[in-house]
Amino acid sequence: MTKIKFFSDNSDLEEKTVLLRLDLNVPIKNKIIQDDTRIAENLPFIKNLIKRKAKIIIISHLGRPKGKKVSELSLAPIYKYLKKELTSAVYFFMGDLDNEIKKKFSYQKGGEIILLENIRFFKEETEDDEIFSKKLASLCDIYINDAFSCCHRKQASIHNIAKFVKQSYAGPLINREITSIDLITKNKKKPVSCIIGGSKVSTKINVITSLIKIVDNLIIVGAMANNFLTFKKYKIGSSLVEKNIDETVSKIYEIAKNENCNLIIPEDCKVGADFLGSGENKNFENIKNYEMILDIGPKTIEKIHNIIDDSNTILWNGPAGYFENDNFLEGTLSIAKKISENTKKKSLISILGGGDTISAINKNKNKLSFTHLSTAGGAFLEYLEGKDLPGLTVLK
Repeated sequence: MTKIKFFSDNSDLEEKTVLLRLDLNVPIKNKIIQDDTRIAENLPFIKNLIKRKAKIIIISHLGRPKGKKVSELSLAPIYKYLKKELTSAVYFFMGDLDNEIKKKFSYQKGGEIILLENIRFFKEETEDDEIFSKKLASLCDIYINDAFSCCHRKQASIHNIAKFVKQSYAGPLINREITSIDLITKNKKKPVSCIIGGSKVSTKINVITSLIKIVDNLIIVGAMANNFLTFKKYKIGSSLVEKNIDETVSKIYEIAKNENCNLIIPEDCKVGADFLGSGENKNFENIKNYEMILDIGPKTIEKIHNIIDDSNTILWNGPAGYFENDNFLEGTLSIAKKISENTKKKSLISILGGGDTISAINKNKNKLSFTHLSTAGGAFLEYLEGKDLPGLTVLK
């Protein structure tokens, strides 16, 4: 297989223009960044480029403005963040990316940064437009894609641009993501266990069936588990459940049996009358019709802890409950703490992925330790499935 071209630290960058595609898509409320994880993890590489006197142009998106300028989705708060965190000059370009764009950037000196406004304000971005891609490519000597979470999309600044820049590379964060996922799929240290959550089986059916073939234990949590509980004829009250999913669940059980993979579902739960209320631990037979399952219960937590203790590698994607309400955060945080503890004490390889998983873990007051935390969502899962991601294919 052709290998991905990764950017080398030995490259001469002085006075060369580097176009850096990052994922700075962070939650912003009232123009205030709520979680800076995605920006902070990019800072070391940006500082490295500054030190090497490169002219840095940063491209990122925020949300889904659908080709229109939406003030709430401006990168202005991210620009302010970068200005505060970096000692170098940082400029914010909010103009049009027209045929004169290269001349407009002629003022830039080595070690300085230009942040472009939300690239998705231009409809040509999501259309993967070739002319638009050429304009972007004309700005730089070197193109570096370090936005792994966007690599499953065919978009101009991720896909077509690489066709028009001779020196096109993947950055260090992509390298780290791929190396970490390979610890699950290729270079695994058995036994391997996977904890997978989320709301729908249908959106993760492919990744579930792929994982069954490479892991020893597959633990289903979150609202997704309700479909398996229903299939097994357990009472789930008014909990979220998909329609016409029994055949899919049956197929998953059949594949798990054929692949000698232990498929584990919750043994008890924590319920609530609504999403905002308090919780109560219950066995399934005691759930009332109006109650919803919003977290895993103590028996399930203990069982998952035992599986973590017996594992040498853990993959986790998707919280165990409705973590937005602290009353239903116990299951998720208990799993996070146990994985962190074993990562530190027993050299457990722990790979955690998905925005919701990271957001839930960030609610913990003490610092936790994991082998790798991935902020990528769809790209993380598609790479796990073994799919060729468009953004990576063009860098091979």
